[in-house]
Amino acid sequence: MTPTIRDAARPFTGGALTALLSPATRLLGLGEPTHGVEAFPELRNELFRHLVEHEGYRSIAIEGDCLAALAADAYVAGGPGTLDDAMGRGFSHGFGASPANRELLRWMRAHNEQRPSHERLRFYGFDGPLEITGAASPRPALTALYAHLAAHLDLPWSRETLDELLGPDERWTNPDAMMEPAQSIGRTPEAGKLRLVVDDLSALLTAHAPQLAAATSPDDLWHAELHARTAAGLLRYHSGMADTGPTRVGALLSLRAVMMADNLDAIMRREARRGPTLAFAHNGHLQRPKSELRFGDTPYQWWSAGAIMATRLGDQYAFAASTFGTRGADVPHSDTLEGLLSSLPHPRTVIDPGRWATALDHKPTPRVPADHTYAPLDPATTDQMDAIVFVREI
Repeated sequence: MTPTIRDAARPFTGGALTALLSPATRLLGLGEPTHGVEAFPELRNELFRHLVEHEGYRSIAIEGDCLAALAADAYVAGGPGTLDDAMGRGFSHGFGASPANRELLRWMRAHNEQRPSHERLRFYGFDGPLEITGAASPRPALTALYAHLAAHLDLPWSRETLDELLGPDERWTNPDAMMEPAQSIGRTPEAGKLRLVVDDLSALLTAHAPQLAAATSPDDLWHAELHARTAAGLLRYHSGMADTGPTRVGALLSLRAVMMADNLDAIMRREARRGPTLAFAHNGHLQRPKSELRFGDTPYQWWSAGAIMATRLGDQYAFAASTFGTRGADVPHSDTLEGLLSSLPHPRTVIDPGRWATALDHKPTPRVPADHTYAPLDPATTDQMDAIVFVREI
C-alpha cells in the first residue's frame, strides 16, 4: 500500500509526540513559529503536563532572562509573593503578559505542593538578560558572583573597584548602542578589565567549588555559576555591540546562542539525576540546521542553541518544531508544507517527519510569510526534526 500523508499524522497528544522520540532523550526542544500566539504556549503546557505525569520530566526552560526566571522559580517552589509578582518579575520579552505562562506557573506551584522535594518541578529561563533594544548591565550578575565568593575567600578586588569599573548602569543599557556601535561601552578599557576580573572570579569559583559547596549548598553553588556565566556572557555581548564590522549582527546572534546553549547545558547537568527537561522557544533557537534572520535586505545565519546542544548531546537531544496553517487572511498555498498539512482532518496534529517524507512525491514549495513575525518551516530540513506539531488555524 502506498503511504499517504495521513499515515504520517496523529491527533496531537503528549503521548503521540513522545512516541516519535528516542528513549535516550534528556532535552526536548519544542519550538514555536512566532511569538505572541497563545495557541503555542497552551500546547506547550499540555505537553509539559504529559511529560511530568508520564515521562518523568521535572523541569522546563523557556526563552527568557535566566536571572529574571529565578523569581518565577521561587514562586513555583512555594516561596512568598503573589502570582502577579512572579509574572511581573519572572519573565522577559513581554512574556509575563501571556495567560498560558500564568497558567504554567499556577499549575507548577499547585503540583509542587503535593510532592516531596526531589519530585518538585523547576522553572528556568535559558536566554541571557537581552532584549531587542539591547543588553542589561553586567552589574547584578557580577556583584552576586562577587558576594558569593567574598563571603568565603580573600579576593584581590574590592567591591568599590568593581563599582568604579562598572560605572553608571545607564551607559550599559543605552538603547542607541544596539544600532550605533560607537554608543556601546563594551570595548572601553574598563570593560576590558571587567572581562578579566570575571574570568578570574569564574576560575576561583571552579577551583574552590568543593569548599564552597561544603560551606553553602549545591543550590547556592549552582546560582553562583549562573551569575558567572551571565556576567561573562553579557560582557562578551556588549563587546560585540561595539564592533563596527559588517559581521556585527551575525556575531551578536551567535553570542546569544552561546549563552542559551551554555545555560541549557548547565540546566541539564543540574537536572541529570531528576529527569529530562523541556525547552520552549522560537523554532529558530532550537532547530538543528542553521538559523536565518533578515534585517532589511541582509540575511544573517548562525548556529542556534538547539544546533549546539544537538552537537553536544547527540540522540539525547530531540527537537519538535511547530507551525500553523491559516491566520486570518493568511492562508497557505496548497503546495506548501503548511498547505498540505491543512488537508488533515485534525485541528492539531503530530507528524512523523520520516513517514511524511516517504509519503510525498515532490518537495513542497517554501511558504512566503505574510508578515515578518512568522518564520515558516523550511521543507528541505524536515529530516532534521524528530516531530512536527501542526495547528491548522490560529
